Amino acid sequence: METGMKFDIARIDKNFLIESVYASQELDWLSVHEAPIELRGLAVHEGESFCRLPLELAEKSSEGIRYLAYNTAGGRVRFTLKRATRLAIRCESLNAFSMSHMPLSGISGVDIYIDGEFRQAIRPANDKGGYFEGETKIKSPSVQVEINLPLYNGIKNLFIGIEKGATIAAPRPYVVDDPVAFYGSSITQGGCASRPGNSYQGFVCRWLDCDHINLGFSGNARGEEAIASYIASLRMSAFVMDYDHNAPTVEHLKNTHARFFEIIRQAQPDVPVIFISKPDCDNDPADSTKRVAVIRKTYTDAMDKGDKRVWFIDGASLFGANDRDACTVDRTHPNDIGFYRMAEAIAPVLRQALKASGRL
Repeated sequence: METGMKFDIARIDKNFLIESVYASQELDWLSVHEAPIELRGLAVHEGESFCRLPLELAEKSSEGIRYLAYNTAGGRVRFTLKRATRLAIRCESLNAFSMSHMPLSGISGVDIYIDGEFRQAIRPANDKGGYFEGETKIKSPSVQVEINLPLYNGIKNLFIGIEKGATIAAPRPYVVDDPVAFYGSSITQGGCASRPGNSYQGFVCRWLDCDHINLGFSGNARGEEAIASYIASLRMSAFVMDYDHNAPTVEHLKNTHARFFEIIRQAQPDVPVIFISKPDCDNDPADSTKRVAVIRKTYTDAMDKGDKRVWFIDGASLFGANDRDACTVDRTHPNDIGFYRMAEAIAPVLRQALKASGRL
């Protein structure tokens, strides 16, 4: 074969084929904005927009946050599906977008969980934007469906296709139905998971059966007080604070970290708060040690004041002891192994925090 030739792998391996289902006349197509379908994890759902921040706050924020607020990381569509043998998805991307170190299935794709088990990834065929679609088979007369939305792209429209005679009902509530809020960097947003359900929050919150809000802003989580005030206004079961990656200097982290926490704590004196430092501390150990000291001080100062609802996780523990170099795609952003290991370290602490506060 000539080098440089364009080649379609689906021609020789049908497992890579992306099917077209939307034209089928056998399906009824429903917008995810229609009750009783639930749209979770988007902090604000105004009209038919898919945004993680109130539109007014997004417009007043930095250019980066304004853009990233429309990335649907942490967004989920949930419902009970009855009397169906198939479920189809049709999604329209907001942007044409790709990155060299993250697959389109994570950037712009959705993945489907049936009764808590991964069933199908629906992904674009290319980075040109527009519609993409796919389907999965349903094997039980009544199932719980959860669809995770793209991590690094937004969506204009999302439709659910079901057979005539199938019905949709409200989903089963989460065991912890008030969301856990996560604030942080590109790692928090989900870079570079292979699909949305493999972010560390995806693992953790499936294991603990809790709702969540992902406020990871890639490169743009800098401890802004306006964002802290917004988070403080949320109804949440716990708060995970993990933004040191995006603090441009140690001094910036010192000037914002304790204040950010104080804004949360003043508004919600009983909500559990978990402080986490960045996992890729091996890249610059000296700088990472200084950053960990800042975060630990916020934690110990709170403890010294009698705050019993705070926890601290040193990011050095998140990738484990063995094969740490296998946990990222670029020595910074976790791959699926890295996110799984992060989840294994974070889940027990979050479980303890939720139990201590009577939320689990």
